[in-house]
Amino acid sequence: MNSKDNGNQVEKLAKQVGETLRRIRQERGMSLQELATITEVSKLTLGNIERGEANPSLSVIWKIANGLRFPISALLNEKQEVVVSRKNRGNKVVSANESCTLEPIFDSTNYGSLEIHRAFLKPNSEYSPGAHQAGVIEYVTVMKGELKIKIQDDYYHLYEYDSIKFNGDRVHAYMNPTDFETVLHFVMTYSNS
Repeated sequence: MNSKDNGNQVEKLAKQVGETLRRIRQERGMSLQELATITEVSKLTLGNIERGEANPSLSVIWKIANGLRFPISALLNEKQEVVVSRKNRGNKVVSANESCTLEPIFDSTNYGSLEIHRAFLKPNSEYSPGAHQAGVIEYVTVMKGELKIKIQDDYYHLYEYDSIKFNGDRVHAYMNPTDFETVLHFVMTYSNS
């Protein structure tokens, strides 16, 4: 993919996220200020996102999703009848420190209770999303490489095809202890409470 195609994809994603965020906010009868308060994202930033003038980082998208209490895939995926998800062809969000790239694979329904992602963790890097909203359960499988994951004060070392399940509302971080990219498969479920 050349840089022009990548630029078009980034613009398309920014516009899609903005339109979806505006629709959700309006459906809930919220002002930008109310949204800023519950998401801890500035009103200016939210306005820029809604107008498609900003490409939010993964941490900003998590804050918005957590504040609104729905999966991030509700912001990132377009609705389609049949969807084939190919690596490096869909929407992508990069963490603020650029250590982790997240690709939502499918979304189930509007503001669904399940989401699936691919994640690519750079060599010798760490991605710390913190804690998600209450009721989130994460299922993570290492598809390639190794992963160290810290959940609260406990560490777990996973190898290729190992999986872990945990409450995502606990502070956690993902670490790639190797000199090679680690590829992860995430399934996240959200309670309806």
